[in-house]
Amino acid sequence: MKILFIHQNFPGQFRYLAPALAERGHEVSALAMGGEVMEGVAQFLYRPTQNSTPGVHPWVVDFETKVIRAEGILLKALEMKSQGYYPDAIVAHHGWGESLFIKEVWPNAPLGIYCEFFYHAHGFDLDFDPEFYLPNEVSGAAMAIKNINNRLHFDFANAGIVPTHWQKSTFPEPFRSRISVVHEGVDTQLCQPKLDVALHLNEDVRLTREDEVITFVNRNLEPYRGYHVFMRSLPEILKERPQAQVFIIGGDGVSYGHAPPEGRTWKEIYLQEVSDKIDLSRVHFLGQVAYPIYLALLQISTVHVYLTYPFVLSWSCIEAMSVGCAIVGSDTPPVREVITHNETGRLVNFLSPSEISSQVIDLIENPSERQRLGFNARQYVLERYDRNSVCLPQQIEWVEKIFI
Repeated sequence: MKILFIHQNFPGQFRYLAPALAERGHEVSALAMGGEVMEGVAQFLYRPTQNSTPGVHPWVVDFETKVIRAEGILLKALEMKSQGYYPDAIVAHHGWGESLFIKEVWPNAPLGIYCEFFYHAHGFDLDFDPEFYLPNEVSGAAMAIKNINNRLHFDFANAGIVPTHWQKSTFPEPFRSRISVVHEGVDTQLCQPKLDVALHLNEDVRLTREDEVITFVNRNLEPYRGYHVFMRSLPEILKERPQAQVFIIGGDGVSYGHAPPEGRTWKEIYLQEVSDKIDLSRVHFLGQVAYPIYLALLQISTVHVYLTYPFVLSWSCIEAMSVGCAIVGSDTPPVREVITHNETGRLVNFLSPSEISSQVIDLIENPSERQRLGFNARQYVLERYDRNSVCLPQQIEWVEKIFI
């Protein structure tokens, strides 16, 4: 088949699927605004025709941006069609709106969309954290506008794919029945326990598994991923464990939710909140690090903490499980899908710093329990989330069976 991928920053979630399909003899192309050139995948680039309109209604800004990108894709697709390109199947991450008009160009090509999240005003992420939620009677209207892109795609997409069952549950029927649950998976051979691992972060910091290390990882340090609650758990942890050191990976930007007050970062705000209660020399902010450093830190970790609102599950959670980390995770739906309390990790109330600190301290003090939980977590990932033996074959099957 001729298979066309659409993703604004290709390959994104299709990093392994696209080249795997090419290896199976399919003619694979990518239509994107930028990203990586991959062997065996032809790349077509599009450009937006204009910027967003200044002063437009705030609810409409997001959708206008999606329409602008979709128009750019439309014009490039028409050019490709005029040159004789006709895909047999299209796979798109529709979250940026790019595939909105693709059926106008190739109406007979089946379209599969990567479904990340369907927005809700109540019962999910928006009203989860009382610290950041302001009750608002119009929030449902705002979410309805935010979901326009999703709902328009439901009319013409043939099928969907989503990484987790909980994410699938956020989507409404009847489209939910057309969504298959297949995670991208992790490389369990790369992400595996390593007893002799050592990490030199600088001249003064050399870590091994003999050290007492607490890890916390986000793309960006922000409330959606529990950074504020984690920082509030540190005074008790560091008081009870005088040898413990905390290593925090994550940038200063915002991936989800509200931006911090102008001129500040969430990192600064919550570090300042606890700075007079902790030994700052034992809390290390690493920023965004290269993957080998991130992986080595997980392999060294004594206890790993993963927190999230009811939102998209981070890849880092599955990777930490694959490495065999003893994990303290938030008792929220996306985490409960992969971590069962006292079987593959420990679950705590996201909003309770005291519960987090209590569970972290208990695991530090019980190496046999850490070993049991870490072993179980890795076995769980090997059985369900191994990329090469489980997830990638299921992704390939989804493309080939649905679209042939």
